[in-house]
This record gives sequence, C-alpha cells and structure tokens, in this order.
Amino acid sequence: MLGEIKGLNEECGIFGVWGHEEAAQITYYGLHALQHRGQEGAGIVVSDGEELKLAKGLGLVNDVFRQDQLADMEGHAAIGHVRYATQGGGGYENVQPLLFRSQKSSMAVTHNGNLVNAQALKYQLEAQGSILQTTSDTEVLAHLIKRSGHLDMEQALTQALSMIKGAYAFTIMTERQLFVALDPRGLRPISIGRLGDAYVVASETCAFDVIGATYERDVQPGELLIIDDNGIQSHRFSAQIQRTLCSMEHVYFSRPDSDLDGINVHSSRKRMGKALANEAPVEADVVTGVPDSSISAAIGYAEEAGIPYELGMIKNRYVGRTFIQPSQELREQGVKMKLSPVRGIVNGKRVVMVDDSIVRGTTSRRIVKMLKEAGATEVHVRIASPPIKNPCYYGIDTSTEGELIAANHGLEEMKEIIGADSLAFLSVEGLEDAIYQGNQSMEHGPCAACFTGNYPTEIYPNTVHPYEKA
Repeated sequence: MLGEIKGLNEECGIFGVWGHEEAAQITYYGLHALQHRGQEGAGIVVSDGEELKLAKGLGLVNDVFRQDQLADMEGHAAIGHVRYATQGGGGYENVQPLLFRSQKSSMAVTHNGNLVNAQALKYQLEAQGSILQTTSDTEVLAHLIKRSGHLDMEQALTQALSMIKGAYAFTIMTERQLFVALDPRGLRPISIGRLGDAYVVASETCAFDVIGATYERDVQPGELLIIDDNGIQSHRFSAQIQRTLCSMEHVYFSRPDSDLDGINVHSSRKRMGKALANEAPVEADVVTGVPDSSISAAIGYAEEAGIPYELGMIKNRYVGRTFIQPSQELREQGVKMKLSPVRGIVNGKRVVMVDDSIVRGTTSRRIVKMLKEAGATEVHVRIASPPIKNPCYYGIDTSTEGELIAANHGLEEMKEIIGADSLAFLSVEGLEDAIYQGNQSMEHGPCAACFTGNYPTEIYPNTVHPYEKA
C-alpha cells in the first residue's frame, strides 16, 4: 500500500491467543499477517499463568523480535500489536501492548481505534491523582479499570468501558484471563477463531489463515468476551446499536483475503470498481490499478467496462521507509521510488487509472505525471470511493481538513491539480451497495463519516484528531 505517502494510515492491528503452548510464536505470525495495519512498532505480552512477560520495540515485526527471544517467552496465552503512530504520536513508550503491574496482578492492553473523549477522561484522571506514563489514549482504559473500585475484573472492565466513547477493539490480558471488547457500534473489525483447542482473536481473518486457525465469528458490537482455561464466555457491556463498520476497511485498509462481516474484501472492491464503471464510464484503451489496494477495484472496472485490464504500474517492494518525510517534495520523490509505470503497456494508450482514494492529491498528481511521461496519451482517474472531505476521529489518519484536497476544491479544480484528463469518484450510495450488495439493514451500515461528515458518535470539543500529536 501507499499509505505512508498518501497520508492515509490505519492505527494498528491486534492479535491474541489463549490455550496454545507456543503462544508467542503464534502471535508473531499473526502480527506478520497484520503488518499492513501498522509498521512503526510491534509488541507481544505472554502469560504463563503466573507472570506477564513483555517484548516490544520500534520497527517492523521482523526487526523487533528475534527467534531466541520468542523461544524464551514461554506461556500458553499472548496478545500482540502492530502500530502506526497517530493519537499520542510515536515513541517506544506508546508501543503496545501496554503493561501495567500491581501488587496483586498485572494487566496488558492492546487497542485499535480512537477514543473521542480521551482528553476529557485524562483531565479527570489526573485531577484524581493518576500519573499517565504515555500520551496514548489506550492508557486511559487501564486507569479507569483500576479506579473502578471493583475487585472483580469483569465488573471493573464493564464499568470502565461504559465511560469511554468512540471506536475501539480492545484485548486485555491478566495472568489468568483474556478479555476482548468491541465498541457498541462495531467501528473497528475484530474476529475470533479456533486453533485446535486454542482460541485466537485478530483484527482481520487473514491472520487466521496464516496460522492455520478456523474462523468462528466476528465479535459483536458491545460484546465482552472472557477467555480462560475454562473456555469462553460472552457478555454484553452495552446494548448493540446499528453496526457501522468503517467503510475504509473495505476500500483500503484490510487485506483482500480478509472477510469483514462475512464479506470478502476482494469481492467488495471488485463490486466498487464495477459500480464506478457504471457511474463514470469513459472511452479508453486500458485500465490499470494503483498497486496494491486498488487492483481489485481496477479489475472490476475493466470487467464491467469491457476494457482490458493491464499491469500499467509495478510496485518496488524493496524500498525502505527512510525516504518517508513530511515535506511535499520528498513525499513526491517517495512515490517515484515506490511505483514505476510499464511503458510498453501505457505508451500511446488512453489509460483509466483506478485508485482507492485521494487524500492530499500528491500521490495522484505524481502517478498521472509518471503515466504521461511513459507515453500515455490520456489519463482518466477513477476513484473507487467518494471524495474524503472530513477528518476521521476513529483511529484512521485522514489528515486534517485543511490538507484534504476534496474539502477545499471542487471536482474540476481537483482534476486540474492532479493533471488528469478526467476525474470521477464513486458515490456514497454506490459504495454502500458495493459493500453490502444492496442488502444493508438496520443492523448493518458502513461508517461513511469521512465522506459525508455524519459521525456515528458524538465528537467532543476537545477530541484529539488521530493525526494530531497530543
């Protein structure tokens, strides 16, 4: 993916396992499968029933963990995390799992999402004497649990969850139990599976395939799972409201081999491409997709339009991350290093370039220029999602409103800025129908706040946007 360049990043991925004697190694492989959700830090906490052991660091999963280190992390349960630094910024102290030790028991926490009332809760906790050790909103939950006054972990956690607002999928592990909680609207994805007699949980089902686990079901909005040596229990800490899974999970973030709400991501992206071809047809010679997340939609567009799909661009998979810098000039150079046009395919052709989204417009402008320099006579840009006009407050870095090109320019202006011969976006209705195949109901419907501005939760006046550094 081009998330690092486009300014579109998922906050993290979480994984957990209970009841497997090689829990650390299983979690390592699970995090590998979720690496696309966060590349700036990774961590694993293991329980042997008596003690929690932590290993974490900055960088990719392969760089953080050594095989001998994992071998020393003996235990039958583990939780893991891969992180992209948004809420609270980077730094080792913010890499998860966060581990909290006390005299009676310890607790490790991982989180995917963003708490919209985190700042208000931090002020309240500090006024009551808490000393926060990180700038992450994840730490808030641990303090709320400890300050609940309940000795029973389930009661303490239920009370703490009732106080937080926003998008969250949590795993919380003590020496003898693993808890999994999903926010009442189910904005973030998390599923549960089985690996022999062990239970596994993951942000995406692709992680189950990697470790050989069997998908059981999605964790339900407002559900609290308690997993221990006696099995699994399901409780509700909140009444379920309409599920509003983030639509960008289907558009961009999730791997195409994952299933969300029982819907395969590759298939939903193909349908987005087909809908886009019907909404915005154009005469052209070839269709190409921006690798990797846009390829499925490009194939769908080509099939529906009856235009050949070709590999018009290739991705350099051996470019490191050292070139990724905040300046626009270096960001454009990063695109050039990461993508190359296939001259023999696009030279002399009218090209439909399908991409999943436009954030700042920097990447699109650079790709259009590359294709034309490679000989494309026309470049028609088709975006398999609606224009992003609003920031996300639920754990996705969609930049601030001032940086969103669609929030500040009309369609014709955007076309001129990126240098395309034509530009069109998929409609909100087309997106929703493509994801749910026209079958969305009162129980399901995607969150489309970044497109429409209709946020499914209250946004507090002091809510920290995930892109801002607290």
